[in-house]
Amino acid sequence: MKQILFLASCLLAMVCNVSAQERLTPEKLWSLGRVSAEGISNSGKTLYYSVKYSDWKTEKSTTSHFKLPLLSGEQATRESDDGYNIVQRDGSLYWAVKDGKLYRSTARNSSWQFVCDGLQDAGNFRISPNEKYLAFTRDVLVKPVLGSDIYPDLPKTTAHIYRSLMYRHWDEWEDGKFSHIFILPLGTKSEARDIMPGEPFDCPQKPFGGSEDFVWRPDSKGIIYVCKKKYGTEYALSTNTDLYYYDLRSNETTNWTSGMMGYDTNPIFSPDGKRLAWLSMRRDGYEADKSDIMVMDVHTPGMLKMNLTSAWDGTAGSICWSRNSSMLFFNAPWRGTEQLFDVRVPENLAVRMLPSVRKITSGNFDVADIVGQNAQDEVVVTRTDMNTAAEIWAVQPGSGVMRPLTEVNEEAYRNILPSTTTLRMVKTTDGKEMGVWVIYPPNFDPEKKYPTLLYCQGGPQSALTQFYSFRWNFALMAAQGYIIVAPNRRGMPGWGVKWNEAISGDWGGQPMRDYLSAIDDVSKEPYVDKNRLGCIGASYGGYSVYMLAGMHQNRFKTFIAHDGVFDLRSMYGTTEEMWFVNWDAGGPYWKKPTPKTYELYSPSNFVSKWNTPIMIVQGGQDYRVPIGQGLQAFQAVQLQGIKSKLLYLPNENHWVLHPQNAIAWQREFFGWLKETLR
Repeated sequence: MKQILFLASCLLAMVCNVSAQERLTPEKLWSLGRVSAEGISNSGKTLYYSVKYSDWKTEKSTTSHFKLPLLSGEQATRESDDGYNIVQRDGSLYWAVKDGKLYRSTARNSSWQFVCDGLQDAGNFRISPNEKYLAFTRDVLVKPVLGSDIYPDLPKTTAHIYRSLMYRHWDEWEDGKFSHIFILPLGTKSEARDIMPGEPFDCPQKPFGGSEDFVWRPDSKGIIYVCKKKYGTEYALSTNTDLYYYDLRSNETTNWTSGMMGYDTNPIFSPDGKRLAWLSMRRDGYEADKSDIMVMDVHTPGMLKMNLTSAWDGTAGSICWSRNSSMLFFNAPWRGTEQLFDVRVPENLAVRMLPSVRKITSGNFDVADIVGQNAQDEVVVTRTDMNTAAEIWAVQPGSGVMRPLTEVNEEAYRNILPSTTTLRMVKTTDGKEMGVWVIYPPNFDPEKKYPTLLYCQGGPQSALTQFYSFRWNFALMAAQGYIIVAPNRRGMPGWGVKWNEAISGDWGGQPMRDYLSAIDDVSKEPYVDKNRLGCIGASYGGYSVYMLAGMHQNRFKTFIAHDGVFDLRSMYGTTEEMWFVNWDAGGPYWKKPTPKTYELYSPSNFVSKWNTPIMIVQGGQDYRVPIGQGLQAFQAVQLQGIKSKLLYLPNENHWVLHPQNAIAWQREFFGWLKETLR
């Protein structure tokens, strides 16, 4: 009853504001501007950001760049697009690349001064703090695998020859080229120097790394870079990246995190140059291990290290130094949201007294990224919620009070009916409390009955928070008249490390019972139409759909699975990074004794129990969950005569990145629900 009264009051509060508003559609969703923070000037007085608009009809996009004075109260000004790709800036000093040439300017929109050329096919540009060197990345052929590289007299051969694993990764086949860092002295005739000569290793890390994977030392004497120095099968079995320091003068490279066996990423020097902070995981082969914040004294003998968050029951996201080098700000999942935290860095790392972690912000939103600290000591962040795409905000670190710096989509939102979201606590089958997001349609009427969707999150250890997706968009689903039930089931960060880790080796066990606990609890409400329940999800969420299809006991009337794991044996035999299935499935299916997951938790073992309509979506370039998974599932339901549909996207990977494919995906998604939840 309290729930109904709360929702009714929300409805009354919105009545006066909705007369000119319309429901969100896929087309309206794709018309929104996508805001990206690009950085803060060294002085802390200027914010740089960009806004990207995509035209789904032409599949073309335009990006505009802006600078916003943070102290004067002036409005943001648009920087003209004159063909120069700005790669670094601070105040009135700009560095840009155009047609393979580097330019600098002391006054944007004025004349550009030529600096050097030879930068064709280069990227991830970083100017050294003393402005004497340029660091950049470029692909280098190290280990030929293409027939045309091995046999120059056969330029038309399409042969690929491999002798180890990692022959493909995420959505690309290995071509024998590796991304290396080059350093070019500016103002001289010296050639760019490859600091990783002959090494079959990448920096930035593929497939998601960028210029954040390497950083200049503040005194410009060298570079710290992230790299997993393993090749082939060894690479496929390990998550052990390290931080390597390249000394510019000696031309020598040193491993600064030797003996630290998990992911070491996101290196960032303190403004005073005395310390290095980074994110670190402890265990090799476990991609979702707790992410801790490490700090190192770079000028002390032995370079003392400290794990600042080892006693904290959470996992850290992106990090940022305070301007006075005494504090680190970071974001992290927290009870169904992502919030801003800080931790003070001890003056003496040899004194083993761990600092406490402090949560700064609270609310039903995500602090999605941290940009930096401005001259007013506010922390500049990006923020989203389930109704609102990313905008840039400033946070007072003492009080957590936030103020918006950009409102790019404000006018669009005035014309869109919002949904209402509530976090509901549900008792699980083993007596635990589980947070469940419930998203209600605009103009929700608790006297009516609504079709309801159980949403299954991917990962499997990704946080389910107040994120804003341009595909799995809860506000868009709600706008079509559905209630969405989104459980923070076992495996989700933000509810303690033990809860986060409980899913490993138990994919089809307690997490499935958590899903059913959530939908059963919400279905007790009179406004839920129990005769029109659906279940949807992608990746591990797609696996969850397949698994639930064999055990739901006729709760659901329809299913949608996108790039889900269907058969654990063939998944082990065709996926690319083996550490993932080794950790989560318990190892290979030929291991003795055979890990229980292959018998108990492979959806293919229970397909004879499927009896419900299902739509299957599969990307043709998804090498993490390869195409055979979706095709096997579709073949199984078709041959059993179960109502089903296959949406195949040949040029998509684990996501849907092309605008018209995304629109087609959403039309098919809602078309299937309308057809099967009548």
